[in-house]
Amino acid sequence: MVTELRGPVRVVGAGLIGTSIGLALARLGVVVELVDADPDTALMAERIGAGSRLVQIEPQLVVVAVPPDHVGQVVAEQLEQTDAIVTDAASVKSKPLADAARLTGDLSRYVGSHPMAGSERNGPLAARADLFDGATWAITPHETSAPEAVELVRRLAEASGARTVELSVEDHDLAVARVSHLPHLMSALAAGTLVDAPNSHLQLSGQGVRDVTRIAAGDPKLWTQIVSANSTALTGLLEQIRGELDRVLVALGKEEAAEELTTILGQGVSGAVRVPGKHGAPHIDLVTVLVTIPDRPGQLARLFADAAESGANVEDLRIDHSPGRPVGEVELAVKPGSVDQLVDVLTERGWVVHR
Repeated sequence: MVTELRGPVRVVGAGLIGTSIGLALARLGVVVELVDADPDTALMAERIGAGSRLVQIEPQLVVVAVPPDHVGQVVAEQLEQTDAIVTDAASVKSKPLADAARLTGDLSRYVGSHPMAGSERNGPLAARADLFDGATWAITPHETSAPEAVELVRRLAEASGARTVELSVEDHDLAVARVSHLPHLMSALAAGTLVDAPNSHLQLSGQGVRDVTRIAAGDPKLWTQIVSANSTALTGLLEQIRGELDRVLVALGKEEAAEELTTILGQGVSGAVRVPGKHGAPHIDLVTVLVTIPDRPGQLARLFADAAESGANVEDLRIDHSPGRPVGEVELAVKPGSVDQLVDVLTERGWVVHR
């Protein structure tokens, strides 16, 4: 087997991930064949430059980017129909591996993988050539994966702009349950409490509820497949969460609940600071500077230009839209040493600034 990524690469499934892989490889001149059960979807991906539907050359590599319920079947089909190395982009690895093993014998050319990138949007029109730039791409070989197959999948990830991490199938599924699938379920449950809420309650909404519920907007049918496929890992985490909810309920029922609640909330802080920061670096403490901004065209551009003039690097930002007011609040997160210079410059330029 040749481990240099020379193509062609067959992408089966021209949705957000499959089309983005095609666009990323097109930057390098790699020939990409697009295959999709929906001809119109494949045509759209082709029209935006992700590859061609008419490649007649045997693929070197097949990337399966179909909905989770169908991954194992398509992997098995591609192993039997081609001599190519086969990988997939599913967010769960145990079920596709088990499904493929039931349908075909030799899995040495199959290596699971999972690019940790995407959005609430889907379909080829949501795809981007730079979707994987700087992202993490998990590679999950199984016991019989050939080393050459593992290396070629690594080359695919790196060619797409990602950095790679190798995990066992089981470790991967527990990891994504923690950092992706459980947060999605928690977001959906929190958002679900808003369905019957009176409008008067919703008028009090701020950035906190927007942050918590944002990812709940994902496709329910797709997420049903994802969480069902990762039921083993999720069940253990949900039982842990259920235990913590019971602790909260017991504490709230006590007259003296402060100490217990503080412990629970403090554990949340300890977990939050373990989430890697920008570029995968360790978490750093940032200071938030609040800037009142008129809701008019061009104001964000002016604010960013003024912030740049201060020399402070904005590490993160978010916008809180104020209901019923013609202004919003922009939260600029900067390192502590940059706060004074940022505040001074913005104040001089006429912005209303709060620390």
